[in-house]
Amino acid sequence: MTVTDAQDRPVPFQVSGAVATASVLQPLNSSMIAVAIVGIAAQFGSSSGISWVISGMYIATAVTAPMAGRLGALFGARRVYLAGLALVAVGSVSGMFAPDVGWLVGAYVVLGMGISAHMPNAMTMVRSYADHYRLQPRTAIMTLVLCSQSFAALGPTLGGLLVGTFGWESILWVNLPLVVLSAVAVMRADVGFAGGEPNSGRQLLYTLDLPGIALFVLLVTSTMLFLLSLGHDPGWWMLPVWAAVLGLFVARERRAPEPFIDVRALARNHALSATLCRTLLTYTTFYSIYFGIPQWLQYVRGMTAIEAGLTMLPVALVGMVSTMAGSRTYRLFGVRRTLVIGTCGLLVGGVLLAVVERSTAPLVVLLLVAAVLGIPNGFNNIGNQNLINSVTSVAEVGAAIGMYRTVQFMGANLAIAALQLTAGPIISDDGLHRTGWFIAASAAALLAGVLCSRSMAPRAPAGIPDPEA
Repeated sequence: MTVTDAQDRPVPFQVSGAVATASVLQPLNSSMIAVAIVGIAAQFGSSSGISWVISGMYIATAVTAPMAGRLGALFGARRVYLAGLALVAVGSVSGMFAPDVGWLVGAYVVLGMGISAHMPNAMTMVRSYADHYRLQPRTAIMTLVLCSQSFAALGPTLGGLLVGTFGWESILWVNLPLVVLSAVAVMRADVGFAGGEPNSGRQLLYTLDLPGIALFVLLVTSTMLFLLSLGHDPGWWMLPVWAAVLGLFVARERRAPEPFIDVRALARNHALSATLCRTLLTYTTFYSIYFGIPQWLQYVRGMTAIEAGLTMLPVALVGMVSTMAGSRTYRLFGVRRTLVIGTCGLLVGGVLLAVVERSTAPLVVLLLVAAVLGIPNGFNNIGNQNLINSVTSVAEVGAAIGMYRTVQFMGANLAIAALQLTAGPIISDDGLHRTGWFIAASAAALLAGVLCSRSMAPRAPAGIPDPEA
C-alpha cells in the first residue's frame, strides 16, 4: 500500500464512534432543557432565576471549552475527556435532588463544565490518530458533527417524551448511562497517545491564565446581565463597566505568555476569526429556534411536553440528512457553497416562522416549518467545523474547537436575551413572529458575509475523498 493510499483511508469507526459517544451530551442537554424549562418553572416558580438555569450552564461551557482543549494538549486528551464525564455525573445527580433554583443553577454549572470537555478533546483524539496512522480525518469529523447535530435536533423530542412521562428530572438521569457507555468506549479505543503527558502544578497554573479566565467570566456575565435587562429595565450603567472589562481582557490576553483566548492569533488567522464570528450569529439563531418554539408550542398551542417534542422531530430527521448532504457538498463544491445552502435554509425558515407559524395553523404546517428548520443545522456545522480543521494545526485544533464551542455557548446566551427582546415576557404568536424576523435578518447578514468572504477556498482541499465513498 502506498503512502497516498494510506492517507486516503478514513479513521476507523471504532475510534471516531468511541470519542463521539460523549460529544452528544452537550447538544442533548442543551436542547432537552428547552422542553423541560416549563416544568422546572412550574415546580420552582416562574422567577428570574429560572433563566439562569440555562445561562449558568452556557456561561460555564463558554469558559471551560477553551480550557478543556488546552488541558487535553497538556495532560492527554483522553484524561480530560474522562474527567469531563465525571463532572457530568456529579452535576446530573446534584440536579436531580435540587431543593431550589439556586442549587439547580449550580448543578447545571457543573454539568456545563463537564460537557464542554468532550468535543475539543474528541477532535484532538481524531486528529492525533489520523496523523499517527497517516489517515484522513474528514469522515471522523463528519461522524462527530452528525452525532452532535442529530442529538441536538432529537433533544426536544427525547426531552418531551422523558418530561411528559417521568418529570423534568429525567433529562438529568438519562446522562448517567451515557457517561458509563462513553467511559468504557473511550478507555478501549487506541487514543491514549493523543495530547500531552501530565505536567507539574506550576505548569498548569502558568498555562491556564487564571486572570484572563476571571476577566472573561466578568465579560460574559456583564454582557448577559445587560442584555437580559433590556426586556424590562435597561441597565445602561453596565455599558461602561462592560467596556472597561473588555479593554482589560484584551490587554491581558495580548500580554499573557499563554493566553486563555489568543487574541493575537485570532487577529492573524482571519479565516478562523471570521468563522468564529459567523458561528456566534449562527448559534444565536439556532438556539432562538430551540428555546423559543417548544415553549410556544406548550404555552400558546397548549401542547403537552410529549406533543411539543414530537412536533420538533422533523428538525432532527432533516438535520441528519442535511449533515450527510452537507459533507458531500463540501467535498464537491467547497465550504462557501455549503454555507450558502445552510444559510439560505435558515433565511427561509425564519420567514416561515414570521409569516405562517401561528396558534391556529394546522399541525401539518408546523411539521413542514420544523422540517425546513432542520436544513441549516448540518450544512452550517459541516462547513464551519471543516473550515476550522483546515486552518489549524493538530496542536491548535483542540483549542480552536474549544473557542468554537465558546462562541456557540455565547450564542446560546445571546439567544436567551434575543428571545426576551423579540418574544417578550408573555409568549404569544406576535412574539414568535418577531423572533422569526430576527432569525431571517440574521440569516441575511450571514449570507452576505459568506458571499463576500475572501477567506474561503472555492473548493474543498484536494485529495480528500468523499466520506461516504
